[in-house]
Amino acid sequence: MNSKYTPLFESFNLGKGLEVKNRLVMAPMTNFSSNPDGTVTDAEVKYYERRSNGVGMVITACTYVTANGKGFHGEFGADTDEMIPSLRRLASAIKAKGAIAILQIFHGGREVPPELVPNGDVVSAGNIPSEGEGKPVPRQLTEKEIESIILDFGETTRRAIEAGFDGVEIHGANGYLLQQFFSPHSNRREDKWGGTLEKRLTFPLAVVDEVKKAVAEHAKNPFIVGYRFSPEEPETPGITMDDTLALVDGLAKKNLDYLHVSLMDFWSKARRGAEVERARIEIIKERVGDQVPVIGVGSIYTADDAIKAFQSGVPLIALGRELIIDPEWVQKVEQGRESKIITKINKDNQQQLEIPDPLWQAIIHSPGWFPGIE
Repeated sequence: MNSKYTPLFESFNLGKGLEVKNRLVMAPMTNFSSNPDGTVTDAEVKYYERRSNGVGMVITACTYVTANGKGFHGEFGADTDEMIPSLRRLASAIKAKGAIAILQIFHGGREVPPELVPNGDVVSAGNIPSEGEGKPVPRQLTEKEIESIILDFGETTRRAIEAGFDGVEIHGANGYLLQQFFSPHSNRREDKWGGTLEKRLTFPLAVVDEVKKAVAEHAKNPFIVGYRFSPEEPETPGITMDDTLALVDGLAKKNLDYLHVSLMDFWSKARRGAEVERARIEIIKERVGDQVPVIGVGSIYTADDAIKAFQSGVPLIALGRELIIDPEWVQKVEQGRESKIITKINKDNQQQLEIPDPLWQAIIHSPGWFPGIE
């Protein structure tokens, strides 16, 4: 290995006695490839096996905690105990390759396709639709329903423990339900669940508490709890960097094992509500990085990209599209073959890359998403 990249291969203790073998993480990416009943498919398992070999930790695609939270066609489920064997299959496949297995848990809220949820009942913090043509108007959740969904996050955490996962990542990013409660765009409630910034934090922090309670009750081995968030929203009103700093302050007090910043570009700069000339990841790391480890992600295609990101002080670097394009990315760096890393997707290589067909179709029909697809 080129000594320049050695720091990427130092182990890291996540604080619960779980040691990650290196600083590289497979980012959570929806793959649209599960069975209609919510169980994982053979193709999905092979896809994860292929990419679990080199990284220290794999964070799965998101799974829904309750039936009305299913956000994607071909999403695998974790909303009932019947799903535990399917979840176990996925956890075992990842861990057999030497990676720590983290299950990402979520509720889609107003972003769910109406045809995927019972009676087309799209729910959210309030009745404000997402911006964009044809978006469904969600029904505002009642207080009783909110409390039920909080419990569902705890129950799904129990299932993750029973299935053999090493942890869960609470998905509070990308415009889904936890973010909808935190956002002034989607949450205009006037009860304890919304209104002020402090009240908009109530639901996300209650979910964290419930997940940690489930871990305390059910986990016999070290079990990781992380939280993923998007630092800003383009909408007005919308989440600003100042709002996000209040969120990370609240999360840092919860004794989480990591915070995962959802970014398309690791070095993207703040839009509003903070120093706009600085990268968001640096602002967040400076604010809470001494209290909780931060995972950075976003357009890290080469070994040089990764070491530059690591030198920002963020202890863990997540690779998303990069591992789909080149499943051997980590091994190539480790073996001194970093010049052989492939950074553009080859349209003729689906089978060789073991990419399930629904994900492949999404990639090749989404220009600009992956390098090589114009």
